[in-house]
Amino acid sequence: PNFSNDLCPDDLERVMDVLEGAFARMPALADVGIKRVVNGPITYTIDGAPLVGPIPGKRNAFCIIGLRAGLGEGGGHGWLLAQQIVHGEACYDTWCLDPRRFGAHTNVELTSLKAIEDYQNEFRFHFPHEHRPAGRPAKTTPLTPILAAAGAEFTVVNGWERVDHFKPSADFHPRHTFDFDESFDVIAKEVALVQTKVGLTEVNGFNRIEITGKDRHSFLDRMMCGRVQKRDGRVGLGYLLNHHGMIKAEATIANLPSSERGDERVWYGSAAASEVHDMDWLRSHILPEDDVHLRSLTNDQTILVLAGPQARDVLCKAARGDWSNAAFPWLSVRECFIGIAPATVMSVSFSGELAYEIHVPNASLYAAYLALTQAGTEFGLGLFGTRAVEAMRMEKGFLHWKSDLITEFDPFETGLGRFVNMNKDDFIGKPALERRIAEGVRKRLVSLEIEYRNAPAHSGASLMQGDRVVGTITSGAWGYRVGKNLAYAFIDPELSEHGTVVTLDLCGNIVNARVIAPAPYDPKFELLR
Repeated sequence: PNFSNDLCPDDLERVMDVLEGAFARMPALADVGIKRVVNGPITYTIDGAPLVGPIPGKRNAFCIIGLRAGLGEGGGHGWLLAQQIVHGEACYDTWCLDPRRFGAHTNVELTSLKAIEDYQNEFRFHFPHEHRPAGRPAKTTPLTPILAAAGAEFTVVNGWERVDHFKPSADFHPRHTFDFDESFDVIAKEVALVQTKVGLTEVNGFNRIEITGKDRHSFLDRMMCGRVQKRDGRVGLGYLLNHHGMIKAEATIANLPSSERGDERVWYGSAAASEVHDMDWLRSHILPEDDVHLRSLTNDQTILVLAGPQARDVLCKAARGDWSNAAFPWLSVRECFIGIAPATVMSVSFSGELAYEIHVPNASLYAAYLALTQAGTEFGLGLFGTRAVEAMRMEKGFLHWKSDLITEFDPFETGLGRFVNMNKDDFIGKPALERRIAEGVRKRLVSLEIEYRNAPAHSGASLMQGDRVVGTITSGAWGYRVGKNLAYAFIDPELSEHGTVVTLDLCGNIVNARVIAPAPYDPKFELLR
């Protein structure tokens, strides 16, 4: 852990076979001879990518470390870092390099295990949904062993073990592939459960920042590009821009009135991966005169999502109070007890069905889980995982941070114009956004139907028209409720009209991709209300 820039002892014997091959290919090397040996360690991070960008918690401090081939990679990474130092952001979204992508769990011991694993797999493809075992489990909740006993297969989200899907048998192991795998029908059943009855899943690690102080709303109004929900008991969705007018973050804002659990406060909620990133961004913009205080609740609370047409029935049975639509409509928040467990419930949905986010302190999580599962027995409550949620959010036009929401595009290009209020006095990124509006959009985010049934579209794949690249895929998944292979992509504006057809190279198959209206499932958003 205290290593700086020392070199290791010379050890030519270890690489003699490599040297002999080099001499055979270039005899001049043997004639010139070896003048100096530089034997230094290769630096690794837990995901194999370097750390290039701002150091969290430090003002005007940047790093460029973890480069396995410093001379070979230094030019491009140095270019991106220089842009961040001078302009505050690079021309490309650099999240895959950002030092803030790792949380406090990434200690030396974990990094060592992942570095060895990464080196062992250096020349292997990393397949979709392949979750390698080294350094796991790093972060768990009291429900992790309970869900494992119920057949959960886990993915990893910011170090947390989160349910991917529930296996039909203990020996169920889908193959690694870029096609749809054997879990396809398993996920279909989980989606059907949520669509027709009621399902329960755990969402751990969700980033939650408690904001207090009399200036909390004016602070958020300055940070966000649209209207900020300020009413007690209500929830709003908003977007934060960087100083170039591009999408920086997405957050739910929940207003909690004063109670025995605390004074008036705002809960800022965002993607699990944004834990360090968003806290760093918010803290860096608090002015000396602001009465604003931030406290992370991310590692103290976990969300249980109750979703499906009978979700309200289960909630009514598990918690006291009036949970009717009139008393607790969509985008409401309320403190309560689930059984004996203290909880905060929000009426929000990422699945497109009637749903509730139930935020529970980890010490009471198992008690809340028992209360909900017991209350749900008569309604056919079952369990579902992240893959089902991913499929359902694609059918609703809901976006993922750092997949579809990136710093390369502004809110109008991303289809979020309804969340922008240009009549506000000021917000971060407003002057730049005004200039961008005058210049016109360069790309548009669209929904696509992929005319292929064997594989999903993969992020980063190019859309073509003839021999011209016209767009890039950001997300893809099968939409089980609409029976379509769905994707999102940023595409040239002139090709963004519904019905436009472009082509996609999908695992070696040239297939058509048709622009469709967003939210093909329940486009009027009636079910989740």
